[in-house]
Amino acid sequence: MEKTNKVNKTILGVDPGTTLMGYAIVRSEGSKLELLIMGVIELKKYKTHYEKLSKIYERVDSIIKEYKPEELAIEAPFFGKNVQSMLKLGRAQGVAMAAALSNGLPIFEYAPKKIKIAITGSGSASKEQVAKSLKLELQIKDMPKYMDATDALGAAVCHFHQTKFINQIAKSGSSDWKSFIKNNPERIVNRNP
Repeated sequence: MEKTNKVNKTILGVDPGTTLMGYAIVRSEGSKLELLIMGVIELKKYKTHYEKLSKIYERVDSIIKEYKPEELAIEAPFFGKNVQSMLKLGRAQGVAMAAALSNGLPIFEYAPKKIKIAITGSGSASKEQVAKSLKLELQIKDMPKYMDATDALGAAVCHFHQTKFINQIAKSGSSDWKSFIKNNPERIVNRNP
């Protein structure tokens, strides 16, 4: 389910979790990106996993209805060794996706490494480095207490950069890298001077 990629849009970013779920809304206008809101959904006080899933759905649905994003960018779960934790995280992600789908939003999923590369240029960047880069890029004065919120913001900003890049390729009228590089020399960075 994919909408036309346009440059002016509102994106909901989500970092799935069962204790804290991060969310962020960004609005793009051309190449300018503005943070509208970011925060966390606190789930510690709910006793059962099913209560947490219900709260995730309700809160994501209400954020969508209030801010009317056009797309959801969600961080893919990191595969760890604890199977039970992965199952719970996958359910949390699925419920957030279901809330988006019930509101007609297309979903774009990004691996944590891809988000780090899009934000910092390094797939091995720390959460703190990602947060610092986001703070600089969006000129955020006060960063949130929890990194789950900045992780969600990272997913939204990653999606913005991906969409912008795809639009630039489409505008260049080429479908191959050689043509894109030839038509966009300002986008090429020599990493080994």
